Amino acid sequence: MCTHTPTCPPADRADREAAIVVAAYPEQGWSLLCNAVVIFEDTGELLPDGRVVDPHRPVVALV
Repeated sequence: MCTHTPTCPPADRADREAAIVVAAYPEQGWSLLCNAVVIFEDTGELLPDGRVVDPHRPVVALV
């Protein structure tokens, strides 16, 4: 349970990536957020219920 003020967004909300990092392993390419989401440096995510969120890099418009 999050003890931050304001509380971190839960893992089932779209803004879950705004949660605070509680453990970072940059040499391995991942971090654990306060809401139990594992976020990878390629922007993929592993949710606490085991679901996988594919990498979602911003799309750059070509001119």
